[in-house]
Amino acid sequence: MPNNHGNSRLNAARRTLTHLHERLGLDFGFELWDGSTIPAERNGAKDLRLAITDEMALPRLLRRPKAKTLIDLHIAGAIDIRGGTLFDLATRRPQGKSRALRERLDKVFLLKAVLPLLFARNKSGGTGGELGAGTTSGKGSDKQDIAYHYDVSNDFYRMFLDSEMVYTCGYFTDWSNDIDTAQRDKLEMICRKLRLKPGDRLLDIGCGWGALICYAAKHYGVTALGVTLSEQQLELARQRIADRGLADRVSVELRDFRDLEGTFDKVSSIGMFEHVGIANHADYFRTVGRLLEPRGLYLHHTIARRGKSSDAKFNRKRPEYSSMLKYIFPGAEVDHIGMSLRNLEAHGFEVHDVEAWREHYARTTRLWAERLVANREAAVAEAGAERYRLWLLYLSGVSLAFERGTLGIFQTVASKRTRGLSGLPPTRADLYR
Repeated sequence: MPNNHGNSRLNAARRTLTHLHERLGLDFGFELWDGSTIPAERNGAKDLRLAITDEMALPRLLRRPKAKTLIDLHIAGAIDIRGGTLFDLATRRPQGKSRALRERLDKVFLLKAVLPLLFARNKSGGTGGELGAGTTSGKGSDKQDIAYHYDVSNDFYRMFLDSEMVYTCGYFTDWSNDIDTAQRDKLEMICRKLRLKPGDRLLDIGCGWGALICYAAKHYGVTALGVTLSEQQLELARQRIADRGLADRVSVELRDFRDLEGTFDKVSSIGMFEHVGIANHADYFRTVGRLLEPRGLYLHHTIARRGKSSDAKFNRKRPEYSSMLKYIFPGAEVDHIGMSLRNLEAHGFEVHDVEAWREHYARTTRLWAERLVANREAAVAEAGAERYRLWLLYLSGVSLAFERGTLGIFQTVASKRTRGLSGLPPTRADLYR
């Protein structure tokens, strides 16, 4: 039986959430830890609802109304979405500016209603913990940070990636294409943009599970080297190379690309640059330039934030962005397209083409999220309920960010600058044949 404090919290939560639901005209409901719903069940079935499964969830959120608190509670399962997904919740969120929505509320009523929640205490010390232990300093992801993200387990990633396990933005020649088709078309487009030909030496920085280097060797006759800092990626990539009979032309090494010697005709960096950290950008581009033959082509594929009117404004990070870095990509940082182009030109590159793939990544991450949901039981068994919830929140949230334009992604083709002609065709018609 709930004690008096428990009843007080329950009643306070009901009053508070009922007021919010009625005044804001919410198109979704709430479910409390005793199983009751706000509003009551309609047509005998529960609709989309935000479930508060722990009585200390609202007190924690009221005392510390930050993105980190909400993420911690969701990871721990104290706040959950039922009857739908984050995509559904985002679609049915109240419309209008925050100030106009706040004006609909009775502030005096709410203050009285939430008092029992504000002063609630939990003897056990609160709900939930946190998986992430990274930084947002922009100093770059080290080997431990890479392992945190990529070494969850190969089997976990198989549950939502395509058959080749390409963990970067797909390329949709038709929005109805499945994820396998989109990733195959992406690999093909990268090879075309790099103008790969038999005998080329290709370096793929941050090669993942080896999909690009295997595809390039098989379909374009190149000799390819991939580097990664993830031991699990290394193991599976080498296995795939051997299974496909490509060991004479394709290899993978567990090493920092900055330690490489020699030069390559073509270099690709697909979804790795985000891990470099803004403080290390100059060193990164100098190293790529050192590894690339004169007039060699470099494909720079990376997520970007929107540029601002000043560096000071750009450096002010939204809470959800900082949380993504802390929980998902510790040590990472995302620049804007202008910064990337400036750095390329400042470090000896000539920029030839820039293509925006924002909508492609919105679609890619939505498909990943849907596949993860479809494999929920297996994912929880493999990686645990907390990590499943965290990754689902990440994939869904990032998809919405790309959809709304908060995040972008660009493929930039550049060459190591020399005097004279670039050697590229007069048009790009061959890329989109």
